[in-house]
Amino acid sequence: MSKLTDTITALAQPVAERHGLTLWNVEYLHEGGERYLRVYIDRDSGVSLDDCEAVSRELEPLIDELDPIEENYFLEVSSAGAERLLKRPSDFQACMGRMALVKLYKSRDGCKEFVGTLTGYDAGAVTLTIDGVSVTFEKPDIAKTQLTIGSVG
Repeated sequence: MSKLTDTITALAQPVAERHGLTLWNVEYLHEGGERYLRVYIDRDSGVSLDDCEAVSRELEPLIDELDPIEENYFLEVSSAGAERLLKRPSDFQACMGRMALVKLYKSRDGCKEFVGTLTGYDAGAVTLTIDGVSVTFEKPDIAKTQLTIGSVG
Protein backbone atom coordinates (compact mmCIF):
# COMPACT_ATOMS: atom_id res chain seq x y z
CA MET A 1 0.00 0.00 0.00
CA SER A 2 1.14 3.54 -0.61
CA LYS A 3 1.94 5.88 2.23
CA LEU A 4 -1.20 7.90 1.43
CA THR A 5 -3.54 4.91 1.53
CA ASP A 6 -1.83 3.72 4.73
CA THR A 7 -2.49 7.15 6.26
CA ILE A 8 -6.15 7.16 5.20
CA THR A 9 -6.56 3.56 6.39
CA ALA A 10 -5.29 4.59 9.83
CA LEU A 11 -7.88 7.40 9.93
CA ALA A 12 -10.77 5.39 8.48
CA GLN A 13 -10.37 2.14 10.44
CA PRO A 14 -11.52 3.52 13.81
CA VAL A 15 -14.29 5.54 12.15
CA ALA A 16 -15.67 2.41 10.48
CA GLU A 17 -15.40 0.44 13.72
CA ARG A 18 -17.31 3.12 15.66
CA HIS A 19 -20.19 2.54 13.23
CA GLY A 20 -20.04 -1.25 13.56
CA LEU A 21 -18.40 -1.62 10.16
CA THR A 22 -15.22 -3.13 8.78
CA LEU A 23 -12.87 -1.13 6.61
CA TRP A 24 -12.35 -3.28 3.51
CA ASN A 25 -10.07 -1.17 1.30
CA VAL A 26 -8.78 2.32 0.51
CA GLU A 27 -7.84 3.43 -3.00
CA TYR A 28 -6.53 6.70 -4.39
CA LEU A 29 -7.09 6.77 -8.15
CA HIS A 30 -6.89 9.06 -11.15
CA GLU A 31 -9.84 8.51 -13.50
CA GLY A 32 -11.11 10.68 -16.34
CA GLY A 33 -8.99 13.64 -15.32
CA GLU A 34 -10.24 13.55 -11.72
CA ARG A 35 -8.77 12.14 -8.51
CA TYR A 36 -10.81 9.89 -6.23
CA LEU A 37 -10.20 8.74 -2.70
CA ARG A 38 -12.36 5.65 -2.30
CA VAL A 39 -13.05 4.07 1.05
CA TYR A 40 -14.80 0.69 0.99
CA ILE A 41 -16.68 -0.52 4.06
CA ASP A 42 -18.41 -3.78 4.92
CA ARG A 43 -20.67 -5.46 7.46
CA ASP A 44 -22.06 -9.01 7.49
CA SER A 45 -25.61 -7.67 7.49
CA GLY A 46 -24.87 -5.29 4.61
CA VAL A 47 -24.02 -1.63 4.21
CA SER A 48 -26.65 1.06 3.79
CA LEU A 49 -26.45 4.50 2.22
CA ASP A 50 -26.80 5.91 5.76
CA ASP A 51 -23.68 3.93 6.80
CA CYS A 52 -21.70 5.39 3.91
CA GLU A 53 -22.88 8.90 4.70
CA ALA A 54 -22.09 8.56 8.41
CA VAL A 55 -18.54 7.35 7.74
CA SER A 56 -18.00 10.04 5.10
CA ARG A 57 -19.21 12.83 7.40
CA GLU A 58 -16.94 11.69 10.23
CA LEU A 59 -13.92 10.91 8.05
CA GLU A 60 -13.88 14.03 5.87
CA PRO A 61 -12.93 16.52 8.61
CA LEU A 62 -10.21 14.16 9.86
CA ILE A 63 -8.68 14.03 6.39
CA ASP A 64 -9.07 17.81 5.98
CA GLU A 65 -7.31 18.42 9.30
CA LEU A 66 -4.38 16.18 8.42
CA ASP A 67 -4.37 17.44 4.80
CA PRO A 68 -2.35 14.55 3.27
CA ILE A 69 -3.57 15.17 -0.31
CA GLU A 70 -2.29 18.23 -2.15
CA GLU A 71 -4.50 18.09 -5.26
CA ASN A 72 -8.29 18.32 -5.48
CA TYR A 73 -10.09 14.99 -5.11
CA PHE A 74 -13.50 13.45 -4.49
CA LEU A 75 -14.06 11.36 -1.36
CA GLU A 76 -16.30 8.37 -1.97
CA VAL A 77 -17.38 5.98 0.77
CA SER A 78 -19.20 2.88 -0.43
CA SER A 79 -19.92 -0.76 0.22
CA ALA A 80 -17.16 -3.18 -0.73
CA GLY A 81 -19.81 -4.82 -2.92
CA ALA A 82 -20.83 -8.39 -3.61
CA GLU A 83 -18.09 -8.77 -6.24
CA ARG A 84 -15.29 -7.13 -4.26
CA LEU A 85 -11.63 -7.49 -5.07
CA LEU A 86 -9.54 -9.70 -2.81
CA LYS A 87 -6.07 -8.27 -2.20
CA ARG A 88 -4.78 -8.87 1.31
CA PRO A 89 -4.30 -12.28 2.95
CA SER A 90 -7.04 -11.31 5.41
CA ASP A 91 -9.45 -10.72 2.49
CA PHE A 92 -8.87 -14.25 1.24
CA GLN A 93 -9.20 -15.78 4.70
CA ALA A 94 -12.48 -13.92 5.33
CA CYS A 95 -13.93 -15.22 2.04
CA MET A 96 -12.95 -18.90 2.15
CA GLY A 97 -15.77 -21.11 0.88
CA ARG A 98 -17.32 -18.39 -1.28
CA MET A 99 -17.47 -18.22 -5.06
CA ALA A 100 -14.53 -16.35 -6.58
CA LEU A 101 -13.27 -15.34 -9.99
CA VAL A 102 -9.57 -15.49 -10.84
CA LYS A 103 -8.46 -13.53 -13.92
CA LEU A 104 -5.07 -14.40 -15.37
CA TYR A 105 -2.66 -12.32 -17.41
CA LYS A 106 -2.17 -15.16 -19.89
CA SER A 107 -4.46 -18.00 -20.95
CA ARG A 108 -4.25 -21.32 -19.15
CA ASP A 109 -5.86 -24.26 -20.92
CA GLY A 110 -7.42 -21.73 -23.32
CA CYS A 111 -9.03 -19.61 -20.56
CA LYS A 112 -8.09 -16.43 -18.75
CA GLU A 113 -10.99 -16.47 -16.26
CA PHE A 114 -11.83 -19.21 -13.76
CA VAL A 115 -14.74 -19.39 -11.33
CA GLY A 116 -14.92 -21.75 -8.38
CA THR A 117 -15.09 -22.02 -4.62
CA LEU A 118 -12.21 -20.27 -2.88
CA THR A 119 -10.53 -23.07 -0.95
CA GLY A 120 -6.97 -21.91 -0.43
CA TYR A 121 -4.56 -19.03 -0.22
CA ASP A 122 -0.85 -19.37 0.48
CA ALA A 123 1.78 -16.67 -0.11
CA GLY A 124 -0.21 -15.19 -3.00
CA ALA A 125 -1.19 -18.49 -4.60
CA VAL A 126 -4.97 -18.87 -4.88
CA THR A 127 -6.76 -22.23 -4.96
CA LEU A 128 -10.26 -22.65 -6.37
CA THR A 129 -12.29 -25.82 -6.38
CA ILE A 130 -13.86 -26.05 -9.83
CA ASP A 131 -16.26 -28.94 -10.51
CA GLY A 132 -14.72 -30.87 -7.61
CA VAL A 133 -11.12 -30.35 -8.75
CA SER A 134 -8.65 -28.11 -6.87
CA VAL A 135 -6.82 -25.71 -9.18
CA THR A 136 -4.04 -23.46 -7.88
CA PHE A 137 -3.01 -20.21 -9.55
CA GLU A 138 0.39 -18.72 -8.73
CA LYS A 139 0.65 -15.06 -7.72
CA PRO A 140 2.66 -13.87 -10.80
CA ASP A 141 -0.02 -15.29 -13.12
CA ILE A 142 -2.99 -13.61 -11.41
CA ALA A 143 -4.27 -10.27 -12.75
CA LYS A 144 -6.99 -10.08 -10.10
CA THR A 145 -9.14 -12.14 -7.79
CA GLN A 146 -12.62 -11.12 -6.74
CA LEU A 147 -15.76 -12.57 -5.26
CA THR A 148 -18.45 -13.34 -7.78
CA ILE A 149 -22.18 -13.91 -7.73
CA GLY A 150 -22.36 -15.14 -11.29
CA SER A 151 -20.45 -17.40 -13.59
CA VAL A 152 -18.14 -16.64 -16.46
CA GLY A 153 -18.99 -17.90 -19.87
